[in-house]
Amino acid sequence: MIPFDITAVVNIMGLSAGAVFAISGALDAARQKMDILGFMLIGTATGLGGGTLRDVLLGKLPVLWIREPIWIITCLVASAITYFIAPKLASLTRALLWMDAVGIALFAVVGTEIGLEFGTSPLIAVCMGVMTASFGGIARDLLCGSNLTLMNEELYITTMLAGSVTYLILNSLNLPYSYDLIGGFLVAFILRALAIMFKLKLPNAYRHD
Repeated sequence: MIPFDITAVVNIMGLSAGAVFAISGALDAARQKMDILGFMLIGTATGLGGGTLRDVLLGKLPVLWIREPIWIITCLVASAITYFIAPKLASLTRALLWMDAVGIALFAVVGTEIGLEFGTSPLIAVCMGVMTASFGGIARDLLCGSNLTLMNEELYITTMLAGSVTYLILNSLNLPYSYDLIGGFLVAFILRALAIMFKLKLPNAYRHD
């Protein structure tokens, strides 16, 4: 049997999340009708934003894309490819929402795992997961002048939190292989998908439907 390398799996999931988030950023650039360099700037800022914040807060310096340039290369390539694909999409907004959903689910568990690996408490690890998953989208929305996705009524931060906590619980059970990573990802993604499709939201005393 091939030995299981959790570090390699986390790196693959992280790079996948960076690429997916870069695509979401590039799709927002498409909505703003930017040129290819605008796509690459917004996409890369989106793909690397959360991981950069996490590394700075943990004191894990230099940050990930300076230590390993493959991160910035992946984001630049994903953004450039999106520039040519975006005009063929039926709805840029819907595509952005679903790319964002995949990205936050991946980053929630990756950020939590990296937090634990760095020796933080479970609470701080969850904070790292949520920050990693959310900050890239915040950077994207601010740079493009779009409404903040996390301000939408549908479940958003809740989905990242659910995925991160699920990962922690499964990780504590010493399950084989990457069940904890997969389980956390699925919980976050499915919950966000349901929120998108059925407008699921938390009760809010300040909102009158």
